[in-house]
Amino acid sequence: MNQPNRAAVTTSTLYIVPTPIGNLGDITQRALDVLSHVDLIAAEDTRHTGLLLQHFAINARLYALHDHNEQQKADQLISKLQQGLSIALVSDAGTPLINDPGYHLVNQCRKNGINVVPLPGACAAITALSAAGLPSDRFCYEGFLPAKTKSRQDCLRALSEEPRTLIFYESTHRLLDSLADMVTVWGEDRYVVLARELTKTWETIQGMPVGELLKWVLEDENRRKGEMVLIVEGYEKPVDDDFSPEVLRTLAILQKELPLKKAAAVTAEIYGVKKNALYKHVIEQNGEAQDE
Repeated sequence: MNQPNRAAVTTSTLYIVPTPIGNLGDITQRALDVLSHVDLIAAEDTRHTGLLLQHFAINARLYALHDHNEQQKADQLISKLQQGLSIALVSDAGTPLINDPGYHLVNQCRKNGINVVPLPGACAAITALSAAGLPSDRFCYEGFLPAKTKSRQDCLRALSEEPRTLIFYESTHRLLDSLADMVTVWGEDRYVVLARELTKTWETIQGMPVGELLKWVLEDENRRKGEMVLIVEGYEKPVDDDFSPEVLRTLAILQKELPLKKAAAVTAEIYGVKKNALYKHVIEQNGEAQDE
């Protein structure tokens, strides 16, 4: 049951306020109320936030809090909160702390017994996951992959057998390298969804095996521009059980007209089995037959 609206803000309280990730219409009424009434807004980029506030005709005091000064400035904000001020924490887009500044401030608030009130709102990772068509009951948010090739491949290798759906943020300049490294480490068949420019005019959500996705992105430079989220299917352990005679019979028929890999993919789609496991099964069976 919904509770009656409480006062917009209370003293000595830090509010975590999400802002739109593209479409300004996604800001909540509660976020606007809080931003309008707090004593101070701690912003990742005061110029960017200033434009947002100007759009909604909100006059507020802004305080710069970003990756390079957060640990030093957190103590000053804690002092202001202890003096009774109400403060809103915002990032450039989405929910603060999700690959954005704010951890040190919130951590210090909790340690000092200062009230922290989170507001629900926009988050690119969750928005992308909701439309990806991959399992969402269990997922693992990994943020940005490392910038260097070796570190990135090491990270992907460590996640090779992670069964949960994986979520990554990626930049325009590193998208191709990251997709190529996924192919190198995981192979071409791992299913990946690219969600680009979510909530904006050129929003695109495209999913396919990562090898095909890399080729698709290479076809058009515009497909690698903007803010991007990668949603990756989790690892599934190959099934060791024998496939039914019906599955193998269908595969044998298709092999007369198609290459084995394509025939395995079509058969897998028909019967709802794993194409990689089916392909491996046939290769192993053929090897055993040759050995005999």
